[in-house]
Amino acid sequence: MSNEFKSLHGLTKGTELEPMMAALAQGEANGVMMYYALARLAKEQGLDDAAETFIEAANQEAVHAGFYAVLNGKYPKDFWALVAGVKCAEIKGEASVKALADKVRAAGLTAAADEMEIFAKQEGHHGVILGEILDKYAPKNPTPAQKTFVCKVCGYEHVGDAPPEKCPLCGQPSTAFTEKVQPAQKTFVCSVCGYEHVGDVPPEKCPVCGQPSTAFTEKV
Repeated sequence: MSNEFKSLHGLTKGTELEPMMAALAQGEANGVMMYYALARLAKEQGLDDAAETFIEAANQEAVHAGFYAVLNGKYPKDFWALVAGVKCAEIKGEASVKALADKVRAAGLTAAADEMEIFAKQEGHHGVILGEILDKYAPKNPTPAQKTFVCKVCGYEHVGDAPPEKCPLCGQPSTAFTEKVQPAQKTFVCSVCGYEHVGDVPPEKCPVCGQPSTAFTEKV
C-alpha cells in the first residue's frame, strides 16, 4: 500500500464550491474563538468538565477550518515565504502585545495584563520556533533581490514585486502594506589582503588571510 499523501490543496478553488468552503472556513474559525471563550467562562465558574468539552470542540473546529482553507487553496502550497512573513509578525507581536498589556495594566486591569504578558512571550516564542523550522526545512536556494512589504496592522512581511491583494494573516487589503526600506550595508576591506566583506560590521577574522577584525577598514 502506498504511503503517499494525496493533497487536497485548491481542489475547490475557482469552482462553484469555493464560496461555500470559504464560508465554512470562516464559520469554523469563529467557532474556535467562541468555544475557547466558553471554556474560559466555564472554568471561571468551576465547570471544569464543561470547559474541557468546549476546548475539545474548539480544537476540532480548528482542524475543520484548516481543512476547508486547504480545499480552497487559501494559502500557497509552497508555504515557506508565508511562514517567513508570519515569523516576522510573531516576533513583532511580542512587543505589540506587551505594549497593549502595559496600557491594560495602567487602566487597573492587573489580572488581564498579567495574562497578556504571557501571551506576548508566547508570540515571540512562535517567531523563534518558526525560525527554527525555516532553518531546518526551507529551501536554501538564493532568490533574486525583491522588495519587502510590511502589513502595518499585524506586521506580516511579504516579499515580492508588489504587496499581496490581502494580508494572509489579518485579512487587511493591499493598501495596509508599506514597503520596507532596506538599510544600505557597509563594505569592509582587509588592509592586509584586500578581501572585501559586506555587512553591518567586519568579520571576526578575515577568511582569506586570518587577520582579526581590527585589520578591516570601512570602504567609502
